Amino acid sequence: MVLDRCRFSAVSLLRYRQALAGPGLRPAHAQRCGDRHGRCGGRVVCMGQSLGSDLAAARQARGGSGMNEAVRAMEWLASRLTPLDMGLILIAGLLLAVSFFLFRSESDRARARIFRLLNLMVIAFVIGYHLVASSLADSWVLRLASVLAVIYLAYLSMLVSAWFVRRRFGRERTIGDERQIIETYHSRLLTLVIGTVIGLVALVAIVRILGFTSLLEAGGVLGVIGVMLAITQAAWAPDIISGLIILNSSLVEEGDVVQFDDPAELPMVVFKTKLFHTELLNLANNHRIMLRNAHLRDRMIHNLSKFASARGLRELLRFRIGYEVPPDRVEAFFEGVARKAAESGDIGLEPEQPVEVRVLDTGDHAVEWGVYYYTKQVRDLLQIRQQMRAQILRESLNAGLSLATPLRVALVREMEESEP
Repeated sequence: MVLDRCRFSAVSLLRYRQALAGPGLRPAHAQRCGDRHGRCGGRVVCMGQSLGSDLAAARQARGGSGMNEAVRAMEWLASRLTPLDMGLILIAGLLLAVSFFLFRSESDRARARIFRLLNLMVIAFVIGYHLVASSLADSWVLRLASVLAVIYLAYLSMLVSAWFVRRRFGRERTIGDERQIIETYHSRLLTLVIGTVIGLVALVAIVRILGFTSLLEAGGVLGVIGVMLAITQAAWAPDIISGLIILNSSLVEEGDVVQFDDPAELPMVVFKTKLFHTELLNLANNHRIMLRNAHLRDRMIHNLSKFASARGLRELLRFRIGYEVPPDRVEAFFEGVARKAAESGDIGLEPEQPVEVRVLDTGDHAVEWGVYYYTKQVRDLLQIRQQMRAQILRESLNAGLSLATPLRVALVREMEESEP
């Protein structure tokens, strides 16, 4: 009976030690005392002595369990990642951080979002594959990750090559207060060629990854894609070709102020000439306008930023003044107004170029006078027109010179006098 009690005590101590130690510790059981099954004869005493050290180790293990689990998870993940996986995660993380400094302009906002999303997806797929699908050697998860990696590398190669081509073959220009590199014919054409080659290589790689290994299967997939492009070429090919022609002619460039042939349309600024369309900024209403490149080529465009001479853009303001005012007085009045406007510096006139006052038409009731002035601040064209009209109105009131059409004034007075 004593032997049975000793055996029961030894087993109870062993179970208690295992419950306290938890899965992180490995108690030595009865081996520390030389007996694996915990038999009596001093074994229980030995196990009781080792119980204190096991309790201390259990408390330490439980105190730092959260940190230890995180460290074990990191070590486990690092042991499963290959050097290629680590390189992909490192490159994607660096590019994700650098993208916040590279894509700063407003026009690159959509491109920056796509680029950051691809980097995040690459990191997520590399880590997720080793966490949940590392045992699936030939599964759709692996193929999807491979296709994503090919798309990511192709898009990254296109971005890097386009950046270098634009730096090498683009043209630097000051737009507003900022120096920008704008697209040229050579940069756009070379970017298209490089992008086409990279796209074809990526397409062939994706077809192979998806399991179309034979020449017949791969040719069928590429043939379907080619037929789709041929059917839809009327929707995109003219815009690409028209965009190249616009860039090659250099008639319309980014930052230019243009105006269409319709007199009702106000001047606009060319914001971006993209692959399929051109974005314009309406100076009057401060909004964007998108035009297809092919439609832009079909319209008559007045480029106000391309001067015919070094004197600048020649603007015209029209006024109708009655025959009772002598021509010398009208000419002296407009020349004096233009001189004050140029000396003040608030209105963007060219002070070196004198104003020209000409008779445009001699009508039945008034003489139509034209005031020509020169300016090089074409982005402020609407503001200059408004300021000039306001300046002429103030000076005419001070000089007692009426700008109203005489016949209209006489009719209004006659109607007022005829009313009871």
